[in-house]
Amino acid sequence: MGKAITITDADFEQVINSDKPVLVDFWAEWCGPCKMIAPVVDEIAGEFEGRAVVGKLDVDANPNVSIKYGIRSIPTLLVFKNGQVVDKQVGAVGKPVLKQKIEAQLA
Repeated sequence: MGKAITITDADFEQVINSDKPVLVDFWAEWCGPCKMIAPVVDEIAGEFEGRAVVGKLDVDANPNVSIKYGIRSIPTLLVFKNGQVVDKQVGAVGKPVLKQKIEAQLA
C-alpha cells in the first residue's frame, strides 16, 4: 500500500517539476473532509507508484505555496504537469474522480 509524500514550501517547486504528473492534496489537521479523503489519496499514491507523484501539503504549516496558488478552501487537489497546474478539484470527491484526473495526464 502506498503513501502520499509530504510536501513543504521548501521542496514544493522541486516536486512539481517532476517528469511525471503530480497530484497535490492541500489539507489541514482541523479539516474533516480532508481526513475523509486522506486514505483515498494514499491509495492513489500506491496505485500510481512509478507513474505519478502524489503528495500532501499542510496549508497551516506551509502558507507560502497555499497563498501562491490561491487555496481558499480545503481540501483542494491540484494536478501539475511540467510544473504547471493542469487540473483542479475543490472539495472531497471519490477515488474514481481523482484517478481519472491523473490518468488524463498520463496519456
